[in-house]
Amino acid sequence: MAERNRYPRLRTFKAGKIVFNRQSSVIDCMVRNWSETGACLELPSTKGIPDRFDLLVGPKTARPCRAAWKNDTRVGVAF
Repeated sequence: MAERNRYPRLRTFKAGKIVFNRQSSVIDCMVRNWSETGACLELPSTKGIPDRFDLLVGPKTARPCRAAWKNDTRVGVAF
């Protein structure tokens, strides 16, 4: 399968958190791959995930994200 992204994504398996609603809502996720411009997040269900949110990975890594695509258990995000 050909890589469609301008920047190749590196496989990873890191815990992350999707944060929205002025930081009052937090959903745990798994970061499956990562690049300079986006990531793929895996979680039990994508229902209720907004189109824009912050992604926290590690204690100091927070990124504003926009959902580029969604399926039942994964969200592709752009930074």
